[in-house]
Amino acid sequence: MRVGLIAHDTKKKLMQNFCVAYRAILTKHELYATGTTGRLIEEATNLNVYKYLAGHLGGEQQMAAAIEQNAIDMVIFLRDPQNPKSTEPDVFKAGILCDLYNIPMATNLATAELLIKALDRGDLEWRDMYR
Repeated sequence: MRVGLIAHDTKKKLMQNFCVAYRAILTKHELYATGTTGRLIEEATNLNVYKYLAGHLGGEQQMAAAIEQNAIDMVIFLRDPQNPKSTEPDVFKAGILCDLYNIPMATNLATAELLIKALDRGDLEWRDMYR
């Protein structure tokens, strides 16, 4: 499966910790991330991550295009709802695209853990029909 990873600035450390905790699961899948988030994940986990541009430099649009082309099977977008910056990726846009294309998306740690465990059990294999 192809997993999209995005994190607002204040959630990047949380994303690193999440990826460290679930490294054994993530290593079995293709990982895609916006630039800075991807670099930080690679540094913390030594996982291979395909990195788009930084979110504010077009990485958000690249991820959106991948979602529209059915090239992403699930998205973990750890967002900061209390301190969003105008230069950070837009969770609303990502959510709309995931809803349109039936792509599971987590926006907080609790849901991210549910999705990653479902991924490990094979519960997302139905996504193969969409490709």
